[in-house]
Amino acid sequence: MTQEHLIRRATAADIPAIVAMLADDPLGAARERPGDPRYLDAFAAIDSDPNQLLAVAEANGEVVGTLQLTFTTGLSRLGATRATIEGVRVRSDQRGTGLGQRLIKWCVEQAGQRGCAIVQLTSDATRSDAHRFYERLGFVASHVGMKLKLGAS
Repeated sequence: MTQEHLIRRATAADIPAIVAMLADDPLGAARERPGDPRYLDAFAAIDSDPNQLLAVAEANGEVVGTLQLTFTTGLSRLGATRATIEGVRVRSDQRGTGLGQRLIKWCVEQAGQRGCAIVQLTSDATRSDAHRFYERLGFVASHVGMKLKLGAS
């Protein structure tokens, strides 16, 4: 990695940069709407929930990466808590710098600090490069994920 990356909790001021990264790929371009006020409501809900952590990575004072980490305690696995990683994005000019790997390792560290038994994530079935990336980091495609789309989003 050629530059230092600070990973921190996101603030409302980071929303435009986060949404820009979410929209900066073929899948996101079709579903994200930069500037939409619903992102502010979503941020408020995420930020007020102690089981949610929306994080950003900064380089030279600019937001260059993001992810959301959710902690869910369930009865399975003897009442274990899981950490679920979602919405991982690295700004296009930062890809290949090791930032994605640093973000995932940071998530695993956070999960360990919270006593999680497992770290899990989902990735769109079309993102084969992302699948290879996660496998290199030790993730195993052990389950089949399914989704049911509700409403307009």
